[in-house]
Amino acid sequence: MFHSLSGRLLVLTTVFVMIAEILIFVPSIARFREGYMLNRLERAQIASLALLADDMLDPELESELLENAEVFNVVLRRDEVRQLMLSTDMPKAVAETYDLRDATAMSLIRDALRRMFDTQNKVVRVIGAPVRDAGLLIEITMETAPLRMAMIDYGKRILLLSAVISMITAVLLFVALRALLLKPIKGVVGHMRRYARAPEDARRIIEPSASITELREAEMALMTLQTDLTQALKQKERLAQLGSAVSKISHDLRNILTSAQLFTDRIEMSEDPVVKRMAPKLVGSITRAVHLCESTLAFGKAEEPGPTLTMVRLETVVEDVIEGERLASRDLPISYVIDVPAGLMVRADAEQLYRVISNLTRNARQALSGAGQGGEIAVRADETESAWIINVADTGPGLPAKAQEHLFTPFQGGARKGGSGLGLAIAAELVKGHGGQLVLAKTGPEGTHFEMTLPKGDGALNIQ
Repeated sequence: MFHSLSGRLLVLTTVFVMIAEILIFVPSIARFREGYMLNRLERAQIASLALLADDMLDPELESELLENAEVFNVVLRRDEVRQLMLSTDMPKAVAETYDLRDATAMSLIRDALRRMFDTQNKVVRVIGAPVRDAGLLIEITMETAPLRMAMIDYGKRILLLSAVISMITAVLLFVALRALLLKPIKGVVGHMRRYARAPEDARRIIEPSASITELREAEMALMTLQTDLTQALKQKERLAQLGSAVSKISHDLRNILTSAQLFTDRIEMSEDPVVKRMAPKLVGSITRAVHLCESTLAFGKAEEPGPTLTMVRLETVVEDVIEGERLASRDLPISYVIDVPAGLMVRADAEQLYRVISNLTRNARQALSGAGQGGEIAVRADETESAWIINVADTGPGLPAKAQEHLFTPFQGGARKGGSGLGLAIAAELVKGHGGQLVLAKTGPEGTHFEMTLPKGDGALNIQ
């Protein structure tokens, strides 16, 4: 029980209430001591009234009056004259004097605590003001043992009452907290467990109902988390189904493209110079399409196949990409810039590198075309001691905020209407497979700039 939140609340509440009661007990015991001595002063004053009425009191009666007042002698000052009204033999000399007429709260508390822990029976003098202005002051002598016993008895009653109050308060607070806080928390935990059993079921998403502000905020946050997770799981399921469908389509498309490869052999025999010039490009495009279908089939089984790293002449790959983009944008006022050092070799998979640069340049062309404006697409490259850096930039309108938020997420990072957002996701995954990184360097009204970094490495590599 004490390992639970409710059990600890019960214990802490009891402890704190007891601490509060102890803080109340100290001034209470001081007040009791003061009242006890004031009561003895009043009794002594009443006893002295008998002497004022009759100057000749019987010694036995005088002793009885002092015994009833629980004092040894009474001194009353009236009209500037100090008179010993009643007296009897004292067992010992006066040890201390207390003047209650001008006592402060701190002095009363200090004297009370001293009296509680002092076990010696002493005779003390107590000075106070007579009631109803029956003189200037009244002074008595008394023993401390009866006072201490009365204080201890009073303290026991106070502590017992405090313990009862603490327990009642703790139980009431425990019941209240259990109903108002612990029960709703257990309800949230129950919702989480039910949701965990079937997170794809949207009916199991929590509906905030708590009346406590903080708990309702927690329920709102949990609802948002569950909603996002359910949508993500549904999307992954759709992606899995789509992957299965694409794998089947790629299988058949690969067979069709393989047949098309055979037809290109006849085209290469043509004597037409235009056909001769375009035939190698057509063969290369069909070959890449076949490889893409084969990679898609492999991806449907597990994941994107790892790159086959060789030393690739970057300028050749970029020129192949740009030539295809020029054909696609021949009716648009788009210019292309290739700024790649001649002879620059990079360590990469040639086909995958082509796909990455092709995706980036195609997105740039579509952005310029969608904006209905001309512009420039530039592919630049450089190298440092540790990496090769390839930049693809355009002068288009920039990426919308929604596209930036899910830039490399499939089916969410599309920048144009009807776009799937797969291009950047595929590009980022391929670059990551090379141990590199693809990032959005900047975007805005002046254009968009992507930067790809490929790390250099040691090893025996094939040159192509």
